[in-house]
Amino acid sequence: MNQVTPQNYCTFYLDKYYFGIEVEQVQEIIRFQEITPVALAPDVVKGLINLRGQIVTAIDLRSLLELPERAEGEVPMNIVVRTPLGAFSLLADRVGDVLELSDDSFEAPPDNLSGMARELIQRAYKLDNTLLLTMAIKKVVSSEVLNRRQSAA
Repeated sequence: MNQVTPQNYCTFYLDKYYFGIEVEQVQEIIRFQEITPVALAPDVVKGLINLRGQIVTAIDLRSLLELPERAEGEVPMNIVVRTPLGAFSLLADRVGDVLELSDDSFEAPPDNLSGMARELIQRAYKLDNTLLLTMAIKKVVSSEVLNRRQSAA
């Protein structure tokens, strides 16, 4: 008998969309930190934050996924993730719950995804009243993805 292993996801919101990343990749979630801009960085790199002496690159997921900018005065949350390239802060509108989902309950990403979302979304989970889209964090922080938006502009 094939046993299904549940996976835990840290969930968050961007605009009206609900996303998740594997909990094992999350180092911590912190409130908004002052961001120092970086000259000549791609548009999706909002800058650097100082996380207790560690310099962490802040990536604006809204910009990366080509979603509208946050309303004036809305401050994002920082989801700090660990990757083979080091720590990165993913800027999200707000953080949701940790969900435990089994691998047998996912589906392929919707066919109507376009642009960068088509490449970065790895799975879709149908929940009661919404669709949870899970992101491939290694792709999100790859230089190929981060620099592509700069060259496309």
